[in-house]
Parts: sequence; C-alpha cells; structure tokens
Amino acid sequence: MAAITASMVGELRAKTDAPMMECKKALTEADGNMEKAEELLRIKLGNKAGKASSRITAEGVVAAYVDGTTGGLIEINCETDFVSKNDSFLAFANKAAELVAKSNPADLAALGALPYEQDGFGPTLEDVRKGLIGKIGENMTFRRFKRFASGAKLASYLHGTRIGVLVEYEGDDVAAKDVAMHIAAMKPVALSTADVSTDLIEKERAVAAGKAEEDRKTAEAAGKPAQSAEIVAKRVEGAVQKFLKEVSLYNQAFVKNDKQTVEAMLKGANTSIKGFTMYIVGEGIEKKVDDFAAEVAAQVAAAKAQA
Repeated sequence: MAAITASMVGELRAKTDAPMMECKKALTEADGNMEKAEELLRIKLGNKAGKASSRITAEGVVAAYVDGTTGGLIEINCETDFVSKNDSFLAFANKAAELVAKSNPADLAALGALPYEQDGFGPTLEDVRKGLIGKIGENMTFRRFKRFASGAKLASYLHGTRIGVLVEYEGDDVAAKDVAMHIAAMKPVALSTADVSTDLIEKERAVAAGKAEEDRKTAEAAGKPAQSAEIVAKRVEGAVQKFLKEVSLYNQAFVKNDKQTVEAMLKGANTSIKGFTMYIVGEGIEKKVDDFAAEVAAQVAAAKAQA
C-alpha cells in the first residue's frame, strides 16, 4: 500500500476542489495513483470534482503568427509568471511562432536550429534560448507547436498570453474570429460529436457507470429500491450524450448568443470551420508547489535540533 502524504492530498484537492478527507480516501483506494483517484472522485462527487481540473499548472506563453493562409501556434514554458511577462521572453516567443509559420520545421529540434539572433545571442533560435536562460536566470523550453498551411483562411485569438486559438475556415471573417474567441472560452475538444475520440468517450462512460453504481449503493444503504439495469443503462448513455454535446464545438451554445448553437451561428453567416487548435499554457503539466509553511517549520525544527 502506497503511503498517502499530505502533499499528495493537497495536490488532488487543488485539482478537483473536493473535500480534503474525500481526497485522502480516493488516494488510499487508488493506492496513491493520482489519475485513478481523480476519476474515483468524479464518480463519487460528480461534476463538483472536475471544477478545478483545468487549472494551469505551469508558466509560459502561447504565441501566434498569421500571414494570409499560413500560420503558426507555439507554447513556450518558463518557471515563473514573472518571466512570462519579460519583454525579451515575449519577443523570443513571438519570433518562434513566426519561424514555425515561415520555415516549416519538422520538430522542436529543427525549430531550435533555425537562424535567429536576439539580445546579443545567436546564431540560432536554440542559442538565443540558452542565452536568455543565462541572462534571465530561469529555465525556458519549447513545448509544442503547429503550423497551418492548408490553404484555408485563418483566424487567431489570444486570451492574454495564456490561451491561443487558430481556426481554419471558409466564409465570414467576423464569424470565424467569434468562433476563435468562443473556443478559448468554452474549450471544446472536437468540431462535432462524431469527432470526439473513442478513448475520451469510453472514459466518460466509465465515470457515468461508476456514478450510477455509487448511487445504487447509496440507495441500497438507505433501504430504497434500486433502479433497474435498463434505467441505469439509459442514465449512463444520457450522461455520455450530454458530455458529447458539451465538448463538441458545433453543439455548444454560442457565447455571444446562448439561444443558438455555434453550428446555427455559422450556418447563418455562411461560414464553415475546417479545424481548430487551442493551446493552454501548462495544460497537462504538473507544477511543483512549495509548501512555504512546512518549509519554515522544518527549518525551525532543524535549528532547535542543532541548539
């Protein structure tokens, strides 16, 4: 049995907003597996456990560059929010996005090898990165990028420097820009329900089934009659269909007019979306969180021991 530490409980609570004791129970049941514990909390507590699951856990910026039908989107990470606002770091990120679009690098290594000079560093983008690390005193890394050159029109939207969206489309420029803003706000994972990955659907189905089983146990403990297998199956499928509508762009209520779907808005504007990409700074990265109080307490205890 894995040892469940206070830091593990705190990390799970930060991710899920679930009560501390529920987090500890879930981690114990999951034998310390953070992902499994998070899933168990969703089963027991429903959507309440997912409210904070998208919190950003690393620093950095997302930068975009668009020139006609060619574009680039990139995420570059750093250690602190302070550095993510540094002018040299921002100039570096914006140039990297431009190089993605104009030079079509095959991967991160090829991107770093492209010629670029800044702040007296060079002659490559990678050399500038290393130079800025020494100058600013903080690590920074290229995380991911995507180049757009399908021939479709491009609309970009940056929410500050933490969320970046590029949309490939045909039709009205204003409608496409509105969709890019909508994506940043509502964070769909696919264009339509048919485009949602099977893995994601099955994971959601497992959560819904687990929630139904938890409800059955609760009803049984209270002496209430359990729902039939047929009703349970319908509940599970209903939850999955609700999830699909919530995460597919076309089915989401349009943020500027929640009386219509994004699909209806696009149809009215005679506009079609070919695809989209959204980057959120630090998405999926676990950031080390220092417990300052615990650190001070440890230092005091060490000082007393030496006295």
